[in-house]
Amino acid sequence: MDALHERTAVELRDLLAAGELTPTEVTEYFLDRVKRLDPDVGAFATVTPELARERAASLGKPPAGDAPPAAGSLWGMPTGDKDLWNRAGVPTGFGSRAFAGMPPAQESDELVQVLDAAGIVSLGKTAAPELGFPAYTEPVGAPPARTPWDLTRGAGGSSGGAAAAVAAGMLPFAPGSDGGGSIRIPAAACGVVGLKPTRGLLPAGSGVDSLGGLVVSGPIARTVADAALLLEAMLPRDAGGGVAHPYTLRAPSYAAGAYLAAAQRAALPTPESGERGPGGIARIGVTTSSAWDGFYAITVSPEARTALDAGVRALAGLGHEVDETVLAEAPEYAPAFRTLWMGGASAVPIDDVATLGKLEPLTQWLIRRGRELPARQLAEAVRTLTAYERSLVGQVSAYDAVVTPALALTPRPIGWYDSEDPERNFEQQCQYTPFTSMLNVAGLPAITVPTHWTEPTAEAPAGLPMGVQIIGRPGGELTLLALAAQLEAALPRPRAFPL
Repeated sequence: MDALHERTAVELRDLLAAGELTPTEVTEYFLDRVKRLDPDVGAFATVTPELARERAASLGKPPAGDAPPAAGSLWGMPTGDKDLWNRAGVPTGFGSRAFAGMPPAQESDELVQVLDAAGIVSLGKTAAPELGFPAYTEPVGAPPARTPWDLTRGAGGSSGGAAAAVAAGMLPFAPGSDGGGSIRIPAAACGVVGLKPTRGLLPAGSGVDSLGGLVVSGPIARTVADAALLLEAMLPRDAGGGVAHPYTLRAPSYAAGAYLAAAQRAALPTPESGERGPGGIARIGVTTSSAWDGFYAITVSPEARTALDAGVRALAGLGHEVDETVLAEAPEYAPAFRTLWMGGASAVPIDDVATLGKLEPLTQWLIRRGRELPARQLAEAVRTLTAYERSLVGQVSAYDAVVTPALALTPRPIGWYDSEDPERNFEQQCQYTPFTSMLNVAGLPAITVPTHWTEPTAEAPAGLPMGVQIIGRPGGELTLLALAAQLEAALPRPRAFPL
């Protein structure tokens, strides 16, 4: 069989739809890669080969015969569930010793059901840090998730297992969730693409139902088009082709297939054409400022600056209008965000003292501090961050897109984060990832794409991936996908897979 992991997800979908591959063949191929590679990478918390084989066998024949696959169809495509989500019949570990030995879930979470309805085959649970709070995936009592480009360094978090699995070719794509950067951080650390959608775009994982509207679901993939393909499946359509939402608040959405089309548009803009919008000339702001400036010492490393410069040069070379910009100072942001983050942790449904004692120091600290917060302080933090949202949306909306470094530092070594001092640990996370959480607060869409690899070393023979984050206006996914695809074409990665 050809090296299926070298195929893009779009190619695999088309081969499956055409009957040239069966779900069972594809499932067995990727299960074999997981078996061989995951002991080194740590991408999976749980592998479920028998359930995957049963699911693949149950899918039968392609649903549409010779017709092209529907925009949201992932029939027979392998992926994984983040270990913060329930899948019926599989235990959920939440990246924590406190949940070891728990019985299998009785019912699947909504996003799992949405992807099942699209036809996916789950190979298991991708690794996550404890309860999804850290920006790194190194849970106590389980192997860390490592970036396949350098197995001495972490894959980031909280969707670290998903990103590592995609980067290592164990999955063609994977869903993640993002409450402060948890899709974009690991995607950047692993040299793949991560998209955080606009708050309210997805019915499952919209962000509307989380404190402060922070947590949304989104795709992680090796290519921009593959991320768009998974995004299409995460947008289930009603009979009229619209996205079926359970809430009145929702982001602008587009017709089925529009997201993939934006990512696949081959024509690049030219200054002479004057065309604007997705695929046309864009006005792009570039900044290295963040909402954490002035609260923590934020330093953009030379590697991060090189990646930003490479991305900006490429965009300017394609004819886009590029301007330096500085975000307005927001001294009230950091304390308000910390309050909100701790407030969210306070709702973790663990009250038993013995069980709380099994949690890691960072998680215990967040929960304890959150439960000590006066209601007034939490309400004031929400109000402060709502005002910040309005300010940032206005600043970003002056452009078609804004570009920042994806990460301020190179992927961090395993064990780099302070395991004893939670305050120092939280500071380190912000110093590594200063450009992400402000977009969760504002609900804006953002995509990370690799633009540079560092010099090779013995541990990283192809170098370490570094990239940029492209931020869009509310509902601006089409523009983000088009710009990211253009960067991808202009700055190809050094080789397809590190392993």
